Amino acid sequence: MTTLDDLVLELCDVGHDAVDKGLVLASGGNLSARLPGGDVFAVTGSGTFLDRLTPADFTVMTLDGEVVGGSPRPSSEWKLHQRTYLARPDAGSVIHVHPQYAVLLDALGHEIRLFTLDHAYYVKSVGRTPYFPNGSDELADSAAAEAATHDCVIQGFHGCSAVGPDIAMAYRRALNLEQAAEATFRALQLGDTTTSFPQEHWATLHHA
Repeated sequence: MTTLDDLVLELCDVGHDAVDKGLVLASGGNLSARLPGGDVFAVTGSGTFLDRLTPADFTVMTLDGEVVGGSPRPSSEWKLHQRTYLARPDAGSVIHVHPQYAVLLDALGHEIRLFTLDHAYYVKSVGRTPYFPNGSDELADSAAAEAATHDCVIQGFHGCSAVGPDIAMAYRRALNLEQAAEATFRALQLGDTTTSFPQEHWATLHHA
């Protein structure tokens, strides 16, 4: 049976990899996982560097927003995680990072296009919110509303969150979103503004 300790160790690995791949710098971003079948989740603590995470850096919280264990000071974005879980009962993990290409393209008003089979399969669609202050109710509520219908949500001039049934899928979606954003950036440099995964293949892709 999966425990919170197991999930926290997996999140530590994801944090290190996310920094290594350039999805986030220093203490930016935050990670969480929900105990399967439960109403508690572990989220990175305030000010933690994602590539230096240890189990002591996590806060355990309930879906009501109460701290019940671990570090006494959760990430300032804990509401983003909590409200996304409330909006998505199927979600087992929320990965919030600050990917440069995705945030840049969104800020410039360009839609992130999905080019490859993996982009289309894992990302599927991209939601977005306007800019709201870090840790605010507006940011948490708007991101959760978008997550109700999108697995990847860009928060304007800030970052993105990816949702999955488990940590591996949530992180895979975050990685594919940024790769799709970089591909879109390169396509724009080449003067292409329309190419994306063929429309005629979408129906079979998600109903196979």
